[in-house]
Amino acid sequence: MTDPYDPAREGAQMSFDGRMSYGDYLGLNAILSAQNPISDAHDEMLFIVQHQTSELWMRLAIHELDAARVQLQTANMRPAFKMLARLSRIFEQLNNAWDVLRTMTPSDYTTFREALGQSSGFQSHQYRLIEFMLGNRNAAMLRPHAHRADLTALLQAELAKPSLYDVALQALNTAHPLPEAVLSRDITRPHQPDDAVIAAWIKVYESPSTYWELYELAEKLVDLEDYFRRWRFNHVTTVERVIGFKRGTGGTGGVSYLKRMLEVELFPELWHLRTDL
Repeated sequence: MTDPYDPAREGAQMSFDGRMSYGDYLGLNAILSAQNPISDAHDEMLFIVQHQTSELWMRLAIHELDAARVQLQTANMRPAFKMLARLSRIFEQLNNAWDVLRTMTPSDYTTFREALGQSSGFQSHQYRLIEFMLGNRNAAMLRPHAHRADLTALLQAELAKPSLYDVALQALNTAHPLPEAVLSRDITRPHQPDDAVIAAWIKVYESPSTYWELYELAEKLVDLEDYFRRWRFNHVTTVERVIGFKRGTGGTGGVSYLKRMLEVELFPELWHLRTDL
């Protein structure tokens, strides 16, 4: 009989007294002790883990969005492209999470829904921050966070910065000058579609070899919004599948509210120009 395989014989570290281990580095004690169901329902654990992991992915999305914006502001297009591509993959992961949650039936959810009280994903400050960073800016959406001065300050600070699309338009302006009304608009509010911006992007799409970096930037933004739209759509269908047209726990119209969000365009001219090409 051969001896059992021992990784130590090949140099694997087996003793971690006083040394940093995998669990130490990742803070797994804190992460794995953060799932605390408040009911006896079996599916509440699924509900908690799905939303916690989504918040972790959103944490990374914010990290990448912030860095991509900085790179674009300093004209470092290539690093920004990598970050934007990663963002699309992050939203693909967020999309996949809905597939797991959809294994929860309406009957399963009713066993613990009342225990959630008024808590709702509508109150996610990270989701709100992502929307603000992408350009969907609505000061009214600060109100669900008014009980936390730190979160309100974080979101207000974001509203004072140009959105990702504002920064992209500044880059576009270097090749095709845009109207001053576009460049100096109130950045605390959503960008409104502008024919001059469509015309400028069309010039990029008509000569991609001449404006390759702007062309690639445009397509990276379209990719990102494509995945973001799918995330919203999957959210709608998951909610409708689980609760139908009941109101959300946070008081929103539930499916009706989420469907309204499907109409929001983050980078409108990049979609509208396709009709005119």
